[in-house]
Amino acid sequence: MIIVGGSSSRDLAKELAGILECTYIQAASTKFPDGESYTRIDTETLDDDVVIVQNTYPNDNLIEMFLLQDAVRRLGARTITLVIPYFGYARQDRVFKPGEPESAKVMCKHLGMNCDRVITIDIHKEAILDYFECDHMDLKAAPVIADYFRDKKIDLVLAPDIGAANRAKDVGERLGVAYDHLEKTRLSGVDVRIAPAKFDATGKNVLIVDDMIATGGTIVAAASALREVGAESVSVACTHGVFVNNAIEKLTGSALSSVLCCNTLENEVSHISVAELIAGAIRE
Repeated sequence: MIIVGGSSSRDLAKELAGILECTYIQAASTKFPDGESYTRIDTETLDDDVVIVQNTYPNDNLIEMFLLQDAVRRLGARTITLVIPYFGYARQDRVFKPGEPESAKVMCKHLGMNCDRVITIDIHKEAILDYFECDHMDLKAAPVIADYFRDKKIDLVLAPDIGAANRAKDVGERLGVAYDHLEKTRLSGVDVRIAPAKFDATGKNVLIVDDMIATGGTIVAAASALREVGAESVSVACTHGVFVNNAIEKLTGSALSSVLCCNTLENEVSHISVAELIAGAIRE
């Protein structure tokens, strides 16, 4: 087996190759003066099963993935597995107005034209993967998040809303602690109370878990509210740290004790690795 790392997932791809004890090749990626993407895999042949590790977000990385698929096929790959740590366009899964495309479906159809299987991590909606005609699976990051916080003395795991309650349940059960979700209660025309639906956070070390953080506004507000009601500490961990509009600075400068994400998107706080999860799926 050969692991090919795209420009968006260099460290993750290299770690994965080390765990699987297989050949690692870093694809060369650059841009022409006009902005078009260029990529190359510096080898004579790939007469083996090939795993490409590359995000499809933002758009330049999506184009690079298409180019990498063609390159490995031309070099003789026996099979092609796409590991897409963060699947771009997964939130565009519905048509709301006439004239809009089914963007998630379009991406699946095009990515699936030149591969044999697809592995994603905590994709926004797992049903999207049914648009692939090849084998596919979505891995859950809850086990590695729980492992990371196992010795951090967490007392309560919270989801930011009821829609993410199952993620908090999974992490909480693995840690052997209580789990709940946050609720917003409007007290007046201008005042809103944010608190756990069932449990009291007073004196507790709280961990908020979510699949994705973009602007971080909701998490900052939740952390502030939890500290106001007496939480001893508030940490947050997500699978995908998208972090737009200086979100990391906002989060680290808030009432949060720590801000962490998985290395599906590599950044300064992506200290929770999903490499073992991916390796296990590939072995199977």
